[in-house]
Amino acid sequence: MARRSAQPEKAPNHERWLITYADLITLLMIFFVLMYTISNVNSKKFAQLSASMSEALLGQNSGYFLGEAPGPLVIQDSYSPGGKTEMESMKEAKEKLEKYIEEKGLKGKVDVGQEERGLIISLKEALLFKLGSADITPESRDVILNVGRILAEMPNNIRIEGHTCNLPIRTSQFPSNWELSTARATNVVRFLVNNVGLKPEKLSATGYGEFRPIVSNTSEINRAKNRRVDIVVLRTALDVAEPGTEGKGTGTGQANTQANTQVR
Repeated sequence: MARRSAQPEKAPNHERWLITYADLITLLMIFFVLMYTISNVNSKKFAQLSASMSEALLGQNSGYFLGEAPGPLVIQDSYSPGGKTEMESMKEAKEKLEKYIEEKGLKGKVDVGQEERGLIISLKEALLFKLGSADITPESRDVILNVGRILAEMPNNIRIEGHTCNLPIRTSQFPSNWELSTARATNVVRFLVNNVGLKPEKLSATGYGEFRPIVSNTSEINRAKNRRVDIVVLRTALDVAEPGTEGKGTGTGQANTQANTQVR
């Protein structure tokens, strides 16, 4: 029987690393091209594309950019009476509020900030209420009055949000921090309607208890920062998400009705 001829051994390929290297260089090039592209996005064109896609998919212009979840919302700017954009009006109101805070020495008691959802005026508990109480103190009435007069010039809906620290409360009036925070928010709503003349349909009240702290409740200083009432001037693009608006941007809804019932 004839013996098979031995197959000659193939020489090892010492250049296989070049394939991996080439793949790596290609991926790096793609990565940097994408980074460059993202850094040069035309925001106006992207907004128009997003609005068109939202209208096509949802049947209406939702006011949001596509891909909004789970990250923060990117909200289109709209125009307010007088030809100013909404962001310009909010910036102007913010400057007026900051000037008032400076003149009255209210730094640390009243904070003003701007988030994507709107303008935030944060009133600390030490200014508005006694510990464990929802009754507005007489000395804070003038502050709420002046803040309300500045906001009255704006057409936006306003949400009053009550917050507490994590210290428990259990009284006949307030079984938990839920009731305390909600009562505080509702009393501020009532004051704005009765004393400033804000339209009830623009307002809503909500209580978050201790569950939306801005800092950890690890000290009394931090707990004092968490005990607050936030006045939130909402962007009009968010009106479509309010219950009962039917996409009309009126800002009325079930949450507002609950607050208005207590005000009347």
